[in-house]
Amino acid sequence: MPRRSSGGGYRARPAPARPAPARARSPPPPQTVKHAPPPATAQPQRSAIGSTIADGMTWGAGNAIGHRVVDAIMGPRTIKHETVVSEAAPASPVANSMASASCDTQSKAFQECVNNYGSDISKCQFYMDMLTECKKNSGSMMAA
Repeated sequence: MPRRSSGGGYRARPAPARPAPARARSPPPPQTVKHAPPPATAQPQRSAIGSTIADGMTWGAGNAIGHRVVDAIMGPRTIKHETVVSEAAPASPVANSMASASCDTQSKAFQECVNNYGSDISKCQFYMDMLTECKKNSGSMMAA
């Protein structure tokens, strides 16, 4: 029996089809926009003021607990008040007695005026001004 020949054994594949020459291309098809799903409502809606009050109470409680924890670790907080004495502090009692001794005449004159015109103190303004001026001048002399 004679053999059949299959025609050489290897067949060449046909060349792949080449794209057509560049012509006006059509725009790509529009893509569909996907929207986010609506949020799930796990909690019932509260009023705005109620929600604000609840949030404030929650924040306040958390804040208090946090302070307690810090106090437990660091120790309790203490507040110290310091008093700063200014340089313009009143003079010592000795200086005041010396100033009053130097203005003794003006002081007596003012006291007599007040005793005489107690109901109308405006008549004693002159004596009061003299006493104030005397104390001011004697205080500046003591500081020097």
